[in-house]
Amino acid sequence: MVHPPWLTATLWLSLALLASMISIRAAISVALIEIVVGCAAGNVLHLQPTEWINFLAGLGSILLTFLAGAEIDPDALRRHWKPASAIGVVSFLAPFLGAFGFAEYVLHWSPNASKIAGAALSTTSVAIVYAVMIETGLHKKDIGKLILAACFITDLGTVLVLGIMFAHYNAYLWLFVGVSVVLLAFAARLSDAFLKRFEGQVSEPEMKLLLAILLLLGGLASLANSEVVLPAYLLGLAVAGTLARHRDTVRHFRVATFALLTPFYFLKAGALIGIHTLVSSGAAIALFLGVKLLAKSIGVYPVARKSGLDHSTSSYTTLLMSTGLTFGTISAMFGLNRGYISQSQYSILVTVVILSAVIPTVIAQKYYLKDVRAIRFQSEDEAIDARETAEVTTRAVPNK
Repeated sequence: MVHPPWLTATLWLSLALLASMISIRAAISVALIEIVVGCAAGNVLHLQPTEWINFLAGLGSILLTFLAGAEIDPDALRRHWKPASAIGVVSFLAPFLGAFGFAEYVLHWSPNASKIAGAALSTTSVAIVYAVMIETGLHKKDIGKLILAACFITDLGTVLVLGIMFAHYNAYLWLFVGVSVVLLAFAARLSDAFLKRFEGQVSEPEMKLLLAILLLLGGLASLANSEVVLPAYLLGLAVAGTLARHRDTVRHFRVATFALLTPFYFLKAGALIGIHTLVSSGAAIALFLGVKLLAKSIGVYPVARKSGLDHSTSSYTTLLMSTGLTFGTISAMFGLNRGYISQSQYSILVTVVILSAVIPTVIAQKYYLKDVRAIRFQSEDEAIDARETAEVTTRAVPNK
């Protein structure tokens, strides 16, 4: 029996409402709850996405990725670019190589499936980390800004890998690259001029402009078999400085995205998880999670220590960089939609992503937050200034 789309939409939005209420009561990320509710509905109610739900879910992932890029503070990224780049690169590379190698050589997955596993488990959840920073007040401190900047570098590596490794190197790819370069080069100037002229109008023409650019780049990326979140993330970064001066527009984007679009994406991500696969693949899930957490620890902790962070702050940073959610599920969904991974492999990867969103966050908050809050992080420039001041003071004081 084919149900009217209105009844189908009612069911999906009712599930989204349920997830939102649980999230508020439990103080857990709504995206995480939506995946769990979607999983329950998919296995109990046999919830299946339709073509139009797939479109809304895809648009939700594009806008979510765009907002993740737009939330990056360009000034903080410039100020902490050295430690953020070092931590971000190793935070991506170590788990990518570890998960890829484990999938291909231990579990004997296909090369493409192993690449998807590496991409899905290399990520850091900007949504989780940003929520933690806001909740703890660390977003106002240098350490919080450093961690958020490092998250951007990590996830940039993931979207670049997805965009490059699986692209078809043909005329469509070069068209996509050419149009992207031109639009990204002028996006900040164009959006700034548009916002100054039209911001505050009921019809929100500035949102329509950015949406049109996102859809154009997403369409060209699809033709090139690249991942549509790649240009969305880069466009978000390109206009981050402009949108920082127009917070109402960002708020409107966020309301539209989280109220209407992302619930379809995360519910769909959960609905595609098979409970029977989780029961039969418990060992693979545990091992994949161990590979990700171990690779993040081996990679991030020494770099954080070398960047001047103490033990507690380095441990806290390592644990938060080990979280995964949004880009992890996007990577797994990309692999499933393109046929690179099977339904069971998708279920394994998304389950690992969910566990990595919860376990490192709980440990970080319980065992290291208090020490981190008590420490004032000193940036590299401040450390240099402090050393120079000390040297001048030493020379000025005569030896006794």
